[in-house]
Amino acid sequence: MKILVTGANGFVGHAVWRRLNSLRGVHVVGSLRQASPLKDLMASSVILGDLTAQTNWSAVLPGTGVVVHTAARVHVMRDTTNDPLTEFRRVNVLGTLQLGRQAAAAGVARFVYVSSAKVNGEASLPDCAFRETAAPRHQDAYGVSKHEAEQGLLELAAVTGMEVVIIRPPVVYGPGVKANFASLMHAVQRGWPLPLAAIHNQRSLVALDNLVDFIITCAMHPKAANETFLVSDGHDLSTTELASGLAKAMNVPIRLLPLPVWILQATARLAG
Repeated sequence: MKILVTGANGFVGHAVWRRLNSLRGVHVVGSLRQASPLKDLMASSVILGDLTAQTNWSAVLPGTGVVVHTAARVHVMRDTTNDPLTEFRRVNVLGTLQLGRQAAAAGVARFVYVSSAKVNGEASLPDCAFRETAAPRHQDAYGVSKHEAEQGLLELAAVTGMEVVIIRPPVVYGPGVKANFASLMHAVQRGWPLPLAAIHNQRSLVALDNLVDFIITCAMHPKAANETFLVSDGHDLSTTELASGLAKAMNVPIRLLPLPVWILQATARLAG
């Protein structure tokens, strides 16, 4: 079976590409935005540039049975563009649907789309976890773009018969993680005092290896066709527990201060 992994040099995409390469009977091809220093990845990948409505996928789609689409314009905390929603739509919606249409035309049987739990919202209601069947409550441009791409792919599936599987992961952690998770790890490792001792939230996370296993299952399992999944490790953590767990894993002392949550919220608003 030939499987195309888009964004094969990304945090999730490269892990999927590497795992698929270890499976017998699978011929995996990656698509890249730009050249990678990894020689083995470059040997089985094609550089296609930006993901847009004009991207031509004809070099990688013939003979492909499954597309695993991880490439995206990712969520950023401080977006410097004047119109973030337009930029997210350009890549995550128009670029994704361009790939979807060409994949269906090329006879691809299944399209696995790595979306985001941000489609469900920023926080679940008390004692009411996110569900795949719940109405979307996205609150930022990234979440909007992911939901619109999902809807477009489902419409495409209804017209063409191509199977679509949607996966909405929460925060993903593992080797090479960046963004806020990496910042927290850095602060814990440096021994900085953190005002997190009074936070009693519950946060779902998913380990990179667990997510990769689930993506590959969704690529191959017959019952995954045309389903939407939320996925996590199954063990939710408070921010306090997360910081303490990181310190234990890195064998460093943790310094947590019990600052009231309302002070943290006010400080965060002032800081933008």
